[in-house]
Amino acid sequence: MSAPCCCEIQAPEPWAAMEQLSSQTMSGGYDLNLFTTPPDCNFLCSVCHGVLKRPVRLPCSHIFCQKCILRWLARKEVKRRKMVHVNQLRKTIGRLEVKCKNAEAGCLVTCPLAHRKGHQDTCPFELQACPNEGCNARVPRGSLAEHRQHCQRGARQRCPLGCGAILGPAERARHNCYRELREAWGERQARSRGLLRSLLRRVRRVHRTTDLLRRQLAQLGNFLDEDDAVLLRAGQEAEAPSDSSVVAGAWGAHSQDVL
Repeated sequence: MSAPCCCEIQAPEPWAAMEQLSSQTMSGGYDLNLFTTPPDCNFLCSVCHGVLKRPVRLPCSHIFCQKCILRWLARKEVKRRKMVHVNQLRKTIGRLEVKCKNAEAGCLVTCPLAHRKGHQDTCPFELQACPNEGCNARVPRGSLAEHRQHCQRGARQRCPLGCGAILGPAERARHNCYRELREAWGERQARSRGLLRSLLRRVRRVHRTTDLLRRQLAQLGNFLDEDDAVLLRAGQEAEAPSDSSVVAGAWGAHSQDVL
């Protein structure tokens, strides 16, 4: 199936307005420079003059890029439901040979337009963001592994000499195991001395608290002993009869004998 040669048809007044609109906005079709050989005129959009991308046909039999015509639909000139997708033409255009997006960077691969995205996913010239946090560099996919080895924001690793330090690429260049270990030992000693002083202060507080409790318990024991003595004397006094009651009892018994 061949598309109408829109480049040879004089556009009506509405299409002329569309061309003016397209010149002010981004093209909806494929750039002609993308293809290895100049595409057939039947494959060009009369609005953006690029190769048709997602071609659709209108009732007037003109074929346009879907993006180009949708811009015009916003102006209510054409009803969306009258658009027809030209899938066979789309497949034909998809078989055209195109250059890699990174051709200017050195990629010489050509492939069908339909396979272009698949090639970009593996192209060694495709720019990739460095995965290291804090690094904003974008390098070709083929050079990414080398970049990561020398990246200043690269992953941190243990010292290969076995001191146990975790180092980044920049730190590894100026790392000194002896100095690092000496500083780490000094920090541990200072921390240990601080912990020991804190422990001694706590032990002294415990001793002071224990002495205070011991003195308070001794005072409480003395108070209890004094209370016991007082209670014992009170009980003894309650059990012993008084002298006046003894005399009265003796006098009563003598009176009974005389009678």
